[in-house]
Amino acid sequence: MLVLALGAGVGWAVATAFSPPEEVLDARPFTTVEIVEGEVGSSLALNSVAQWTSEPLGVNQASGVITSVAVAQGDEVDAGAVLFEVGLRPVVIIEGSTPSFRALGPSAVGSDVEQLQQFLQGAGFLTGEPDGRYGAATAEAVRQWQRSLGLTATGTVEAGDVIVVPALPTRVTFDADALQPGSTLSGGERLVSVLPLAPQFSIPVTDTQAAQMPAGTRVLISSPSGAEWTAFATSQAADEFGGIVVSLEGDDGASICADACGELPVTEQSLLRSQIITVESVAGLTVPTAALRATANAGTVVVDEAGGTYPVEVRASARGVAVIESSDPAVGVGLRVRVPAGSE
Repeated sequence: MLVLALGAGVGWAVATAFSPPEEVLDARPFTTVEIVEGEVGSSLALNSVAQWTSEPLGVNQASGVITSVAVAQGDEVDAGAVLFEVGLRPVVIIEGSTPSFRALGPSAVGSDVEQLQQFLQGAGFLTGEPDGRYGAATAEAVRQWQRSLGLTATGTVEAGDVIVVPALPTRVTFDADALQPGSTLSGGERLVSVLPLAPQFSIPVTDTQAAQMPAGTRVLISSPSGAEWTAFATSQAADEFGGIVVSLEGDDGASICADACGELPVTEQSLLRSQIITVESVAGLTVPTAALRATANAGTVVVDEAGGTYPVEVRASARGVAVIESSDPAVGVGLRVRVPAGSE
């Protein structure tokens, strides 16, 4: 079987650029080639860029010396995860819309109390429904939570005990210079940034390459572990250097890296070897594109050794080879068709 695989920089053979009309070709010398089973496809070899975008959201309210850091760059954390310790006291991430700004204890009322209750309920410490009122049940739930962290069970949550972010779970990153054992915090620092569940993927290309990558073009990306991720070209935009950046998405907008996004470092870009499928592989009967003739009624034919013509349809073509099909049963493997001399 003939298999044609094309690499970067290969020119395209346009299916409509067929041989001249029959009366012209009849006067030219020709040779013949056999129709064979084969496969036609075309691709470009380029690098995809994976880039995480961070948003600083978590505001620290703890004061003192950082004694330990419990997370690494890019870790995925959920509600209740310990991020770091200040003076051996854990600082925990929870979900909510109200930043931590005060100590919470009996008689406190507000949205910050309700989001604390939602966390305690989700963690299994509070059985009642969150109502935004810090009552006896909430105080007992807090004491249970504090014991689970190895703290003295006071029943009061200090402002610096939690960092609040809008949604969990999430991936986190942080300023490694500021968040390290021995550093001193005074409160108010935006130490933690949240990351989306997946990075953005794109491919920087030239104008010529961009023309071969319309929306929907399939891209096969080699992951750091050697797995293959499938993406699709979406939009194109000019960059500051005069090139073009093609944005990529997963199938139906899904994440390209799915549950393997942790393979990609969060503090720098990742360059990933990629194959851009400019012509999807099509298998079938193959002939040189030089064997195709345009007819007066805009059809396409091939001509056998004796001069007989057979109507065909071109399913795909690339680099001088076309995959054809025909309603004429005579068109099959082994049929010899004419090509201009010197073009076979």
